[in-house]
Amino acid sequence: MKRYILVAAAALAAATIAVTTASAAVKYTAADLRGLGDHIVGKAGSAIDVDGDSIVDTFDLVALRKQFDHTGVFTKQDVPVTEENVKYTGRNYYDSDSGTAWLVLSGSAVDFIVNGKSAEITINGDYGISNGIDQKPRYAVIVDGEVILDELLDVKKKTVKLFEGTEPRTAHVRVIHLSEATNGAVGVSNIKVDTDISVPVVPEFTKDISIEFIGDSITCAYGVEGENQYESFKTSTENFMKSYAYLTAQQLDADYSCVSYSGYGIVSGYSSSGVKNDGSLLPQFYDIIGRPTSYAKEWDHSAHSYDVIVVNLGTNDDTYVSKEFDVRSPEFTKGYTEFLGKLHTVHPESYIICTLGTMGCTELYPCIEQAVEAYRKEYGTDRIMCYESATQDMNDGLGSDWHPNEITQQKSAYVLADKICQALGRNSDQQGLDVAAGSTIRTVTSDTAMMSDYLNDWDRSYYVTTVTGGSGKGSIQTSVSGIQLKRNGKYRLMLSLRTENIKGIPFFVRNMETGKVYYEGKTDDESGSFSLEDEFTSPEDAECEIVFMVGGTDSSRFTLSELKLIRLE
Repeated sequence: MKRYILVAAAALAAATIAVTTASAAVKYTAADLRGLGDHIVGKAGSAIDVDGDSIVDTFDLVALRKQFDHTGVFTKQDVPVTEENVKYTGRNYYDSDSGTAWLVLSGSAVDFIVNGKSAEITINGDYGISNGIDQKPRYAVIVDGEVILDELLDVKKKTVKLFEGTEPRTAHVRVIHLSEATNGAVGVSNIKVDTDISVPVVPEFTKDISIEFIGDSITCAYGVEGENQYESFKTSTENFMKSYAYLTAQQLDADYSCVSYSGYGIVSGYSSSGVKNDGSLLPQFYDIIGRPTSYAKEWDHSAHSYDVIVVNLGTNDDTYVSKEFDVRSPEFTKGYTEFLGKLHTVHPESYIICTLGTMGCTELYPCIEQAVEAYRKEYGTDRIMCYESATQDMNDGLGSDWHPNEITQQKSAYVLADKICQALGRNSDQQGLDVAAGSTIRTVTSDTAMMSDYLNDWDRSYYVTTVTGGSGKGSIQTSVSGIQLKRNGKYRLMLSLRTENIKGIPFFVRNMETGKVYYEGKTDDESGSFSLEDEFTSPEDAECEIVFMVGGTDSSRFTLSELKLIRLE
């Protein structure tokens, strides 16, 4: 909406609406421009009467924008990296003495829009530059969606050229911390622009959704780029832009903040011996910017609000709890419940989503369910949910030290994005989801057909044994129902079949209400095994079913396995 208002204002400016002498004498800032835009679209912002008519409206925005027009006279400007000029993403710390914005936690970033013939930024290093070669902070610089620099920071100060040319351009810039806080922060201290406008750097747009992610190494994207599970940790293989958290925010076009530390938990951090590690508890550090001493400043919760808070903790606690589960699991449940209470205290309007399971440790999931139920009763709210994350598939490969790789992180993001849509009452695009995952499988018979069936809950393989096949293929129909398809959605259908004494099985995807068929196929006439991977597009929103016609033959067997229906786009 804000983009529309600003574009409309720019068009109106061309109509040469006058700016009063009084307002022209005032030097407005980028923050004023953004605040006035927010006010006009009904959000919290600055009610500035620029044109002096005692009414704050779109014409004031037009008048204000004229003060940011090109003059044709280019000068070099130094712009400080303050929240007046750039947008802070995540938990950053601004050191006013040095004029440096420190990107502290995983995914912390500064985002801005810059206009000029050339632009550059100054990057600063802290104690992390003295770490070993595999432990230095990693960061990236992104211009208009393209990564122009991705490196480990090993110097105290350096200049990075963003762009240069003979004509002015407008560019969207992000500088992002890719590794985690314990390996050092990344500083940004100055933006230098060759420009002909008075305010060449403005904060990036605020998104309509804001999410806070709270987690451990999985959220940090520990080892996401590692070659395999036998490779040890390196900051060069830790890339927050491949974390499920970042990918979820990207998919939903959301702002985010992340509080995550590798090895941290609720009641115990990672413990190789099973002895409680109470030095790595995330709740103890939730109220500060970052754990490293230089950044252990109070975090102002009141200045930051989130539509959703995602809690992905418990994997490290399990190394302690599992050693005496019956005795220690109540301690975990109590600690988890107390942390949910802390979140409610500082962000009472946020919807909370809790999850666990990417690296296993699912024995703790019932404890999370108990904590969530206790939270509901304590605060009288249903603005909370939990779900068990799918454990990483060895067939997808693994990252360093058995951590999830990019494939697993992306799968987790697809599921979480859908859960967030459910929480906020938004329409999910199903991107990357297996829309057949929650389906119902059953077999029906007609005329003289008789059969028995069995569903294996562990891998959802489904077995049908026919005694009497009936008069034809349609006498026994196995259906996978309750599948929601989206109009113009592209899907990949995957399945495996094994048969005995039955060949040429027709199958199809159809609308359960109208019977309209969207995809159809047939198994081989000769082989007893059949695998399919094919794509189709749904022409409409519909509740569908996948039907297999397995009748017509006595004493036959039919096994359906590995069924998936993935939304591609």
